[in-house]
Amino acid sequence: MKSIIPDYLDEALARVASDASGQLADYIPELAAADPTRLAAVFATTDGRLYGAGDVDTEFTIQSISKPFAYAMALDDAGFEAVLAKVGVEPSGEAFNQISLERDTGRPLNPMINAGAITVHSLVGSMQLTAADRVARVIDGLSAFAGRPLGVDEAMCASEMENAHRNLAIAHMLRSHGVLTEDPTVVVDGYIRQCSVRVTTRDLAMMAATLANHGVNPVTGDQVVGERVVRQVLSVMATCGMYDTAGDWATQVGIPAKSGVAGGLIGALPGQVGIATFSPRLDAHGNSVRGISLFEQFSSDMGLHVMEVPATTRTVVRANRTRGSGAGAARVFELQGGIRFAGAERIVREVVDSAPSETRVVFDLTLVSSIDDVARRMLREVVYRLRLDGHHVEIADPDSVMGARVRA
Repeated sequence: MKSIIPDYLDEALARVASDASGQLADYIPELAAADPTRLAAVFATTDGRLYGAGDVDTEFTIQSISKPFAYAMALDDAGFEAVLAKVGVEPSGEAFNQISLERDTGRPLNPMINAGAITVHSLVGSMQLTAADRVARVIDGLSAFAGRPLGVDEAMCASEMENAHRNLAIAHMLRSHGVLTEDPTVVVDGYIRQCSVRVTTRDLAMMAATLANHGVNPVTGDQVVGERVVRQVLSVMATCGMYDTAGDWATQVGIPAKSGVAGGLIGALPGQVGIATFSPRLDAHGNSVRGISLFEQFSSDMGLHVMEVPATTRTVVRANRTRGSGAGAARVFELQGGIRFAGAERIVREVVDSAPSETRVVFDLTLVSSIDDVARRMLREVVYRLRLDGHHVEIADPDSVMGARVRA
């Protein structure tokens, strides 16, 4: 049986594909040359399964999506006290490139705006690192989040540096307040190299899943950053990641997120899933138009709002066994606990990976305490597809958690 999740992603992309609104980022020549028709979406679970649709392997530059990951590295390397002394955590309510500094200290309001991100870059690694070594540390860290080696797009880096006047002005302002202690031009050059790292939508989804998985990369098993760091980063992403639309995003979508002007957009739902989309046309706030539409769909369709969905148990499939023998044998999937999207995905995967050869398939829901709407729909679709494959499917549901009876 084919998994239902790629089909859902294909359908979601089809719903937004005709939307040609928004503009490419034209203040950087290399970004202005992007193909505006590119479109992709990827889900990465906290145990390493990837589901994607569209241009998932097309490379583009990470841009501002690097900010939460560099922030995580700085917190891990320099410690909370040192980072918070130089970068705040308050939403600015302003665009990403505004000079949003505290009046009395000159400290940037948060690490998701450029002023904060430039400062954060200077805090990654030890104080003894050279500028080149710091960039290497950042790239190594981004690679650890992605689970594979990443590299810099040199053409993009050169294009951005030629047009870095505003970032240089911000950096000089930070230097005048003593927030930066190094040559502002050198720090901005390093920050631009950080933003010029090439990624795919698959990479971004895995990076988001690493945050969702308490800082552990789901594929490599490496603890990239500590759990306390992840909590801090996700909290700031939730309140500041979407700049001057952060309030609308928090209420309508409710997934800690970060956008980039190359068209990438990530969301990390703790304990469940990392999500990434790619579509280069941007709205007036610098966020991907179709990416936002996709995230709104995902949140609504699957109940992913962080205020709505608690973490799901990893042991939702209590047992997968064969009962009986010969022509009367049945494959039995014993389920348990409260089932939501992440739990339902594990059920789907268990069925797909098992590829039952038995004619009879039984889903035993005796120990299931609850099942939400999206999980219920997913399980019904599994039943439907198994029947299309010729199986006789039975549902043992003594407490009627599935609602209306599913016919055998």
